[in-house]
Amino acid sequence: MIPVRYVDNHLLVVEKPAGMLSQADQTGDEDMLTRMKSWVGEQFNKPGNVYLGLVHRLDRPASGLMVFARTSKAASRLTDQFKRRTVEKRYLAWVEGRTPDEALWEDHILKRDQSIRVAESTEAGAKPASLDLQTIGFEGGRSLVVLHLHTGRPHQIRVQSASRGFPLVGDLRYGAGTTLDGRNLALHATALALDHPTRAVRLGWIAPPPDSWPAKIQSISASWLDQWQSSRGFPESLSPLKAQQ
Repeated sequence: MIPVRYVDNHLLVVEKPAGMLSQADQTGDEDMLTRMKSWVGEQFNKPGNVYLGLVHRLDRPASGLMVFARTSKAASRLTDQFKRRTVEKRYLAWVEGRTPDEALWEDHILKRDQSIRVAESTEAGAKPASLDLQTIGFEGGRSLVVLHLHTGRPHQIRVQSASRGFPLVGDLRYGAGTTLDGRNLALHATALALDHPTRAVRLGWIAPPPDSWPAKIQSISASWLDQWQSSRGFPESLSPLKAQQ
């Protein structure tokens, strides 16, 4: 079941489960884009090939909010918002170690073949990577942090965090010593806000982390999410649609 949080003629907002691809790849495993095209076709009785635009992605082992475009006009305008970084996104990460209360992490990241790492700024191909971090909880030697990306590099959160000795729980690729559920990692796209592509209104959604995260961490997350949502003041009439696939 993929939770559908909002749908209209131009937008579809859903919660991606950890472990599912954002779009199809060479593995042939199930992916969000194909799955949600099927849902739209069934929900709105649309035979044939359904249009659905992928305007951003989440790593396979991560979970959380994703938005799809239901029209080419919406796809173009949403893509522009992502490029201009007017889309608000917040991520929750549960990491090993004690992170600072607040921090600005600025690095350069180099992607070469299948390797992604923090690099010197002078290395060929290295690109700037920047994010803000806020620690909202600490329990059992692990920190719960809220992250705001200023750049969108591959594996940015995972690489920057691990390079400072704070690998994400479950992220064995980048040095984690503990697992989450044996397959995925503790990274969740928890809050999303954007301008509607055809109407002059700002929309926003929140999503608590999945059940694989401990109850204590869920409770801390819920308090932060309540504050974030109330601070934005989204109209009650624009509350997320309650629907399920």
